[in-house]
Amino acid sequence: MSKETVFSNARIVLEDDILSGSILIRDGKIADISKGNSVAGEDFEGDYIIPGLVELHTDHLEGHYQPRPGIRWNKTAAVQAHDAQIVTSGITTVFDCLRMGADEDGGFEHGEMREMADAIQSAETEGRLRAEHLIHLRCEVSADNVLEHFADFENDRHVRLVSLMDHAPGQRQFQTMDQYIFYYQKKRGLSDEAFARFVAKRQAESARNSTPHRNAIAKVCAERGITVASHDDATLSHVDEAIDNGVRLAEFPTSFDAARASHGHGMSVLMGAPNIVRGKSHSGNIAARDLAEMGVLDVLSSDYVPLSLLHAPFILADEVESISLPKAIAMVTSTPARTVSLDDRGRIATGLRADLVRVHRSHGVPVTRSVWRQGRRVA
Repeated sequence: MSKETVFSNARIVLEDDILSGSILIRDGKIADISKGNSVAGEDFEGDYIIPGLVELHTDHLEGHYQPRPGIRWNKTAAVQAHDAQIVTSGITTVFDCLRMGADEDGGFEHGEMREMADAIQSAETEGRLRAEHLIHLRCEVSADNVLEHFADFENDRHVRLVSLMDHAPGQRQFQTMDQYIFYYQKKRGLSDEAFARFVAKRQAESARNSTPHRNAIAKVCAERGITVASHDDATLSHVDEAIDNGVRLAEFPTSFDAARASHGHGMSVLMGAPNIVRGKSHSGNIAARDLAEMGVLDVLSSDYVPLSLLHAPFILADEVESISLPKAIAMVTSTPARTVSLDDRGRIATGLRADLVRVHRSHGVPVTRSVWRQGRRVA
């Protein structure tokens, strides 16, 4: 017997319009969308109903697993805590970032991220999770052991996104040394001599490893149909390199030229939603709002603050004249879903998954009232 649910008297955020009306859900999918008020079903009292948010890049799980330096939390408990905050922020599909590549100065041990992925998948099997969790491998291509870590995931069907990143000093995110000094010298308390050795080591690793590792990982992704992302592209040569590697997602470009070129070549340009909420980058790079005004911002990511993924689109719709609320919501729903070939979600349309969020907002920060994943209420 089919199971039906009706949501009525809602402001339904479609891809290009906002419709006052009702939605019929049948067997976990959207069966009908109708205009006008209805006395049937759950009364949304004029609240918005938007597609479930699709999060492509969040480091949030790491904060639950390693809540303090040197502390490791129970992996299942960390996953559940992460999942709870994700869902109550309106996110129904999340790509959990797992770090590939480490050394004595940071990162995780070989096998540790494989164990985390196993914990995520066990939690999914046991019915502990409310969002759908997929995997985003963040590959530090300058690291000597990145391919060894990456090999742990060669048969994992949950891996749907891989980013190629190089955090060596003097390029990309750290084109100038000011931020690198803050992140790696001041925070670690290194002397000038120790810091100079650290920088030289990082630069040597990048020169030795980045190109062969980048090419090897991109080749595997092409063979397996995994979406590839570039990271912190700063120059047109970086964009050319991304094109050669089959990149579809340009994460956090650090210059206007790189963002424009990536967008112009058909890549989805991703920036952090916290950047929108704060009005600037935490690392001193370009402001996401400027890219939005230029028309070259395609996707938002919550990065390190889950609720920012719901908050930022409303800010853009309020403050950027060329961006309507449907267009802003698309940056956290339909566009990220399409970028990673998840064509069954991200829009409110008949036949698609009933991943939906009830949002109340009269002013300021929006409030998540309820969340459904495939028609089942999960928050």
